[in-house]
Amino acid sequence: MELPFAESWKIKMVEPIRKSTREEREQWIKEAHYNVFQLKAEQVYIDLLTDSGTNAMSDRQWAGMMVGDESYAGARSFRHMRDTIERLTGFRYVIPTHQGRAAENVLFSYLVKPGDIVPGNSHFDTTKGHIEGRKASAVDCTVDEAKDTQLEVPFKGNVDTGKLDKVLADHADKVPFIIVTITNNTAGGQPVSMQNLKDVRRVADKYGKPVIFDSARFAENAYFIKTRESGYADKSIKEIVKEMFSYADGMTMSAKKDAVVNMGGFIATNKQDWYEGAKGYCVQFEGYLTYGGMNGRDMEAVAIGLDENTEFDNLETRIKQIEYLAKRLDEFGIPYQRPAGGHAIFVDADRVLTEVPKEEFPAQTLTIELYLEAGIRGCEIGYLLADRDPVTRENRFNGLDLLRLAIPRRVYTNNHMDVIAVALKNVFDRRHDIKRGVRITWEAPLMRHFTVQLERL
Repeated sequence: MELPFAESWKIKMVEPIRKSTREEREQWIKEAHYNVFQLKAEQVYIDLLTDSGTNAMSDRQWAGMMVGDESYAGARSFRHMRDTIERLTGFRYVIPTHQGRAAENVLFSYLVKPGDIVPGNSHFDTTKGHIEGRKASAVDCTVDEAKDTQLEVPFKGNVDTGKLDKVLADHADKVPFIIVTITNNTAGGQPVSMQNLKDVRRVADKYGKPVIFDSARFAENAYFIKTRESGYADKSIKEIVKEMFSYADGMTMSAKKDAVVNMGGFIATNKQDWYEGAKGYCVQFEGYLTYGGMNGRDMEAVAIGLDENTEFDNLETRIKQIEYLAKRLDEFGIPYQRPAGGHAIFVDADRVLTEVPKEEFPAQTLTIELYLEAGIRGCEIGYLLADRDPVTRENRFNGLDLLRLAIPRRVYTNNHMDVIAVALKNVFDRRHDIKRGVRITWEAPLMRHFTVQLERL
């Protein structure tokens, strides 16, 4: 008999979590203006708001933190991180930052100018915010298959190279770079194939444009290439990663995801002009070039985490848990972005809360209902996150409206996944009783979903 699958780690430390009553949760979410970001952590039972910085580090990472070099300049820990990044990606110039959006801020401060157009595959909210905040435009060139959540396509995160070619043909003089997000978070944690990365490179070379990878979950993307794409089954994750980055000119990285740390990020490139141009912004916004917003101990943890999490067993354990939750939702007929992605399940709120008008934000409404049901905190990746059009100031309703359940790495067991699935089923069973959603009472002009205030209708 074949042995069942089991995690590639054992538990050495636990943290207690508290259950609450529905009456408590009703009061807490009201006080939070129906924005789960504003909840206190202790008011949450199972926290799936994000997998960014919420992971459990390994024993090697904790040990590495004890030998972190906290020198202001020239720290040994920076060199360890830099050398690990170069070994994995081939990029020799590294600028450390405190997290991914800081990497975007530093690099885009040098590269993005008013009037620019930046094509890519479903830019995430911070990426789009850093583009639009500089009076430039983000143009989505994701494949159309990503819009149908029930379609089983292995690489729904791909760039539509036909769309990309048209943007470049029409606006090449305004395009500073192409950005490819691996995996594609906004489209449902969907991977990008190696063939698509090659095709993007070909189009970029046709117009003489550089390519940047938003690389927060690059290792998970490599796992899907290995398991879903012909010709890569016998290659190691590290070999696949090296090839992936050979098609890019640079990368931004939130190390809080696939480096499995609580804080950290970086820019990496082989373009010396980018390094020289961006490093002044690092000093201005982040810190000196050999720490850039991180402690030495953080950089040690990043170096070790990058090395560990580009091994197949770690990634398989992580992604099998996502698949487990997906199978439980399949039992209950709950629609989500299929196939299951690398870091989260994205429930299709438009297919669940069919009687809630889009103007009343179905995915945010579903997020609230799940919290009220069981104290589970998810995150809306939909119409609220899409922000308003910077020109018309109208809400953007042209994308998917999803409830993201982001699973932190090595934090929860499959018993927690069972609780999540049954809680969602309970909401799903009464979906036709939910006819009204929420409306905005206050919002920030950019990246509003973090701080928006809402009221129930």
